[in-house]
Amino acid sequence: MRQFGLIGYPLSHSFSQGYFTEKFLHENEKGLQYTNFPIASINDFDDIWLKQANLQGLNVTIPYKKLVIPFLHHASSVVKKINACNCIRKYNNELYGYNTDVIGFEKSLAPFLQPHHTHALILGTGGAAVAVEWVLQKLNINYLLVSRTNADSSESGNAISYDALTTELLSQYTLIINTSPVGMYPDVDELPSLPYAAITAQHHLYDLIYNPAETLFMKKGLAQGATVQNGLNMLHIQAEESWRIWNTSTPPLENEN
Repeated sequence: MRQFGLIGYPLSHSFSQGYFTEKFLHENEKGLQYTNFPIASINDFDDIWLKQANLQGLNVTIPYKKLVIPFLHHASSVVKKINACNCIRKYNNELYGYNTDVIGFEKSLAPFLQPHHTHALILGTGGAAVAVEWVLQKLNINYLLVSRTNADSSESGNAISYDALTTELLSQYTLIINTSPVGMYPDVDELPSLPYAAITAQHHLYDLIYNPAETLFMKKGLAQGATVQNGLNMLHIQAEESWRIWNTSTPPLENEN
């Protein structure tokens, strides 16, 4: 038996377990299991490996993408750079950490990018936001992080508050990425506080949320003529990248993308 799983808290609506369970059935993969491990504290991390002798890999979600790093023996250059890990491979009793969010985000965004998308707003400053930052830097897209208070700013120091979002600002920042949980099921009537009347057909709104499939944030964008997408394709891509990492003969030294 080869076992894989997901750590986070809570995990009542997680994507990964359903995805991999269906994948194993569809591809007729025998002797594989994917399990959710909803741990209330990162202090329970070591116990998972001690109690699950066949565990070979983990996905990591909120709130542990940063907190898990001290437990790693090896980390990819991306993990070291952005201080966030969402994929772990166990090999020779050592833990290798990767970030597959960066690959999932970049590949899923690519079909929607237009030449005028030169400035972006990142809503939220958590673990997913740092992966988005890394990709935007790679693509030479200028960005601002938007947080509830400027004190929540990231290490890059370029965060503003929602109160600073004006019509003039949105006319320049035509790519808007929601990395916060605002609008996620069951709170489907919530949405980030933006001047939605300033959104135009030049804008693209990317909500990393996938449940519901169309958030109120996305609906507001569509009503203004913008293009929109949710986070489901990103999840598919990052899940397949996790599977690749778990099945290489030896752990890749870098998280290639």
